[in-house]
Amino acid sequence: MRGGTRVTWALGVVAAVLPLAACGSGTGAAGGSVLSSSWGDPQNPLEPANTNEVQGGKVLDMVFRGLKRYDPRTGKAENMLAERIDSPDSQNYTITVKNGWKFSNGEPVTAKSFVDAWNYGASLKNNQKNAYFFGYIEGYDKVHPESGRQTADTLSGLRVTGPRTFTVRLNQKFSSFPDTLGYAAFAPLPRAFFTHHAAWLDKPVGNGPYTIESYTKGAQMYLKKWDGYPGPDKARNDGVTLMVYTDNNTAYTDVLAGNLDLVDDIPASQLKNVKSDLNGRYINTPAGIIQTIAFPYYDKAWDTDGARKVRTGLSMAINRAQITKTLFRGTRTPATDWTSPVLGTDGGFKAGLCGRACEYHPAEARKLVQEGGGLPGGQVRITYNADMGSHKEWVDAVCNSINNALGNDRACVGNPVGTFADFRNQISQHKMTGPFRAGWQMDYPLIQNFLQPLYYTNASSNDGKWSDKRFDGLVDRANAETDKARAIGLFQEAEGVVRDNMAAIPLWYQNGSAGYTDRLHDVALNPFSVPVYDEIKVG
Repeated sequence: MRGGTRVTWALGVVAAVLPLAACGSGTGAAGGSVLSSSWGDPQNPLEPANTNEVQGGKVLDMVFRGLKRYDPRTGKAENMLAERIDSPDSQNYTITVKNGWKFSNGEPVTAKSFVDAWNYGASLKNNQKNAYFFGYIEGYDKVHPESGRQTADTLSGLRVTGPRTFTVRLNQKFSSFPDTLGYAAFAPLPRAFFTHHAAWLDKPVGNGPYTIESYTKGAQMYLKKWDGYPGPDKARNDGVTLMVYTDNNTAYTDVLAGNLDLVDDIPASQLKNVKSDLNGRYINTPAGIIQTIAFPYYDKAWDTDGARKVRTGLSMAINRAQITKTLFRGTRTPATDWTSPVLGTDGGFKAGLCGRACEYHPAEARKLVQEGGGLPGGQVRITYNADMGSHKEWVDAVCNSINNALGNDRACVGNPVGTFADFRNQISQHKMTGPFRAGWQMDYPLIQNFLQPLYYTNASSNDGKWSDKRFDGLVDRANAETDKARAIGLFQEAEGVVRDNMAAIPLWYQNGSAGYTDRLHDVALNPFSVPVYDEIKVG
């Protein structure tokens, strides 16, 4: 149950910067093998249940470890602090926490560390942006009611049964629930978070391989290797200095000059030269990210049988192959379903599920739009935020493709909104009058995460308010299914309902991209397109 702000994956990370000579030279803020990396200020304080955008997530991934961790190569959910997660029925779970784990302040990590953190995250009074992740746990309707009148402080489905054991009762069967527990919202929290909250926010304390040593908003954050970290994935460098930029072109040129070690978002304008510029120190790897065009189904003009044909026609009017090749130079791949190839076929990805509807067929596109009664209002205006990423370029390219296919150079135009905040406010207030850009970066590598949060009736990120009873029923059945293959089959059947209605137009899967200096070795991006900082070696 994902939040709509996950579309911030396109954030242009970088800006006017402080001099970076210290970081670039390898001395860093703490001396030794410290690397510097491009970054953007987090949107919210770094509370695990209150961070749902990429930049803050990078920090949480270094500072915290949860019950599960997603393998940085495969994305598979593997036990980290969880010794065991048992369930007789996919609704009642008993969780045993490994012994020997502690927070960087020396406090042991116990079952209570998780239960207290989850209760805090779920509570309406704490206003945590990731509260809905606890929505499967029994009692959520009391601690976070839609009415706004909270009648309980803790989730009735959570109970500490021993120093290292606790039980979880869900309000419905969810066989994949354990695999969601690697997401940052489920991280444990030390007592200091509750007893000295303001001080903790100034300098968060976690249980991951790094500790936060300093942070200057708008400039940099320095994270130091924690020598006492008890986990198997100890940092292979002395620390990471995250440098704030607002223009990724500046970050890129700083890498070329040796003033920055790593940029993890190569600007589109540099893609033609990046391989030669960096002498092969360039990463372009698939990530769990998909770009789509969403529709406002609360506007009845878009919620008719005719509009369904129009939506499908618009999809067939978009030449994905040409746009991804010429604009994005292979860092995007035309989408043929609504998930991501990083899931793999055994995880639910089904190449070609969209069929002809996601292929470029201009004659058929014109026919479908005409049969559907024409474009609502006579013109498609694709709304996007103009302050980050390359949204203007790709929206213009999509509109040019639609205009060419429909034989009308004003059939589609871009509709820029000045800032991401204003764009999101208009979406959340249901003020969209036509299609709008939507992006999704997976929270955890499950097909469920690409479908339920976006298309289930009244789901957390169903911004267009699309609703289909058959889709909902199939998702409920898939969640309750204990056999993985059968569950995936049901999810794919639900995805077929999305396809048949063209609930949203899938455009392309986004790769993660990065470039780095010759100071760094073993640089990789995980399936979430985030650098695996703890594996990077310096020198």
